[in-house]
Amino acid sequence: MINAKLLQLVVDASSDGIVVAEQEGDDNILIYVNQAFENLSGYASADILYQDCRFLQGDDRDQPGLALIREALKKQQPCRQIIRNYRKDGSLFWNELSITPVFNAGDQLTYYIGIQKDVTTQMLAQEQVKQLEAELAAVKAELASLRANP
Repeated sequence: MINAKLLQLVVDASSDGIVVAEQEGDDNILIYVNQAFENLSGYASADILYQDCRFLQGDDRDQPGLALIREALKKQQPCRQIIRNYRKDGSLFWNELSITPVFNAGDQLTYYIGIQKDVTTQMLAQEQVKQLEAELAAVKAELASLRANP
């Protein structure tokens, strides 16, 4: 069995943000965040503990991934979605968020564990590829038009 001190070292060594939230009504209140989460979000734990983590979306709450997360939370099921979050300084980062519910011996939901991975570089690269593909398709269409009408 792993002891608490070793487990804390493991969590702190992670390069991914790790949070633990406690469900209170419709809110999921942060009760723990690791150093990687602080680095990712720009928020110190003292500034955000005992708040619902929705603050990370700012006013950007109409995202398809968030609707799927809400549905999974309602059903007390795990989920993984990529959503837009915002750092303390307001800058956007794409967050691959994995949420896992934790149940007690009585099968009642006690906590959610959230793993947050910054996938901004990958998302920006995908957007560039889509843009280049669209430009290439336009060039091909123009070339085909020129060949058809010399």
